[in-house]
Amino acid sequence: MNILILGSGGREHAFAWKLTQSPLCDTLFVAPGNAGTAQVATNLPFGYSDFPAVADAVRTHHIDLLIVGPEEPLVKGIVDYMRQQPDLAQLPIVGPDATGAQLEGSKDFSKQFMQRYGIPTASSQTFTIDTLADGLTYLETHALPIVLKADGLAAGKGVIIAETVAEAQATLTDMLDGQKFGEAGSRVVVEQFLRGIELSVFVLTDGTNYKILPEAKDYKRIGEGDTGPNTGGMGAVSPVVFASESFLRKVEEKVVKPTLAGLQQEGIHYQGFIFVGLMKVNGEPFVIEYNARMGDPETEVVLPRIQNDFAELMMATATGTLTDITLQVSPQTAVTTVVVAGGYPDAYEKGHVISDLERLDDIMAFHAGTLAQNGHIMTNGGRVLALTAQANSLENAVRKSQEAARTVQFAGKQYRKDIGLDLIRYAD
Repeated sequence: MNILILGSGGREHAFAWKLTQSPLCDTLFVAPGNAGTAQVATNLPFGYSDFPAVADAVRTHHIDLLIVGPEEPLVKGIVDYMRQQPDLAQLPIVGPDATGAQLEGSKDFSKQFMQRYGIPTASSQTFTIDTLADGLTYLETHALPIVLKADGLAAGKGVIIAETVAEAQATLTDMLDGQKFGEAGSRVVVEQFLRGIELSVFVLTDGTNYKILPEAKDYKRIGEGDTGPNTGGMGAVSPVVFASESFLRKVEEKVVKPTLAGLQQEGIHYQGFIFVGLMKVNGEPFVIEYNARMGDPETEVVLPRIQNDFAELMMATATGTLTDITLQVSPQTAVTTVVVAGGYPDAYEKGHVISDLERLDDIMAFHAGTLAQNGHIMTNGGRVLALTAQANSLENAVRKSQEAARTVQFAGKQYRKDIGLDLIRYAD
């Protein structure tokens, strides 16, 4: 097969790394890719939301399978666009159409969907500029803290937890009237705060059948001990010690099955990944959010544990034949530490030479914000590298991943030194 991946991050490098291990993968392309994907595939010079360019590449390179990495092209309707091209209408694609992608593209849509199908989630109400006054009144009697979420895509920055009513009211006003998140914040979901411990469960579905992939826990905040502003993700661990078999069975029965049944009932033919962000509250799963794609950096710990032929798994997803596949998962623990640019997640530096990558031993160095230039690998984004280690124990995987983060060098390098340590303590 000739395969095209859309995206440019660590998730897409992990996809590419896994696909090139398959004898079914003849030629692999990534658009636009990064310095890491360039080492295992051919990067194509166009953005993943340039739909005509994607369609032209599918024709030119005789693509047999299209895998959509990020949420933006899914929410904007890349699948619908391809289905509307007479010669590409039957192209196997991993990723939902625009209606299915609303699970991520609209927090209000996903909350209403969960309520319709009895999927456990925090209670919530949605407000717009026209109902701002009602929202401010509603907040006066709301339990603290209060979660406010921009309805649309806000690059992972659209969730604010307010500790006081005054802060919540100011935030709601800023989002709706001050357009803090632009169009993404034209609707705001006000939600009950859940106390518990977070994890993510990933579902692969062909529209009818499904496989539950290895679960993961990621670390969102920039600083150790989960302090400071949110980021796209500073690290991840899989498996998760507090996700027992009995808890994961609850997730399947109370979340996964009703989610897929709801999609089918609404006539949404969903072929791709469903990322379920969960909170474990007193032993019970509650859905915080859905994403319509794999997480990043969770992909970098989930994929190394999947032992199946990944090209076969992706094609089965896109062609409705997942039931023929038995998922095989490594019992090893995978830990990834994300190395980020100086200043991230605020204004950050680019263009620094990355050195000592060749010194990494027994590590999967997934590139995110990198660029190959004049014989050097340069920093080209906020999150630069996801350094994944696998080992027979959580302690050893943490040690190896952290050692790798210490080894690679570039000016302004930052990384969290506590990825996975909370799970070691939890296990104790």
